[in-house]
Amino acid sequence: MSAPLLHLEKVTMQFGGLKAVCDFELAIRPGELVGLIGPNGAGKTTVFNVITGVYTPTRGRVMLDGAQVSGLKANRIACRGVTRTFQNIRLFPRLTCLDNVAVAAHQHRKAGLASALFGTNAFQRDEALLRAQSLEMLQVLGLGDYADAMATELAYGQQRRLEIARALAGRPKLLLLDEPAAGLNPQESEELMRLITEIRRRFSLTILLIEHDMKVVMGICERIAVLDYGLMIAEGSPSEIRSNPKVIEAYLGEDTAHA
Repeated sequence: MSAPLLHLEKVTMQFGGLKAVCDFELAIRPGELVGLIGPNGAGKTTVFNVITGVYTPTRGRVMLDGAQVSGLKANRIACRGVTRTFQNIRLFPRLTCLDNVAVAAHQHRKAGLASALFGTNAFQRDEALLRAQSLEMLQVLGLGDYADAMATELAYGQQRRLEIARALAGRPKLLLLDEPAAGLNPQESEELMRLITEIRRRFSLTILLIEHDMKVVMGICERIAVLDYGLMIAEGSPSEIRSNPKVIEAYLGEDTAHA
């Protein structure tokens, strides 16, 4: 069995007297698609913020490919292959769709500062390559026709896709999706499920997904971890989670569990 790509070891995140996450343990192996669910305020987004370097854990550590990344700045963790989307869409409203994606791709530019300042041939080639790669990401997400449109001109579901395209432009090993189905209608959620499955296969991604739409979670995740008040209360396959009494009581409810 392969070693974990991501390993959270007894991660605790405390804000004053509040423990948002307590002794959280999770190991994700390369290629897995894992869901993280729980009630609002359970600590799910805090876990994402710890993984991506927004927060340094109060206790415990985050390991990526066997190396500790907790304590590193967010940009350094991103350069090591961890990218994310956000629960509340965070696009650059005054940039085109292509430029929104190209912003994330620039961390992989090869031309140095001097080349950029003087607009050398190397810089021009680098820019052309990054923009071509960014356009490819838009096309993969079904947004190729909107490359020159402003991000705010897209419909809500398309803006969700644009965020994923931008995350993919960072060339991640690990993609964190924070409620990608939020605000989508049932048809859009079905399309999202197919899209996540496809980008996982196409880019050999490992994915950690926060989502309240149980149809999405149960439909695509191989394993699910459940948080409640910052504590892991269950971990297992979708069928195990659906029938777990603690999860039903804390989050799913009888109707959802037997849906």
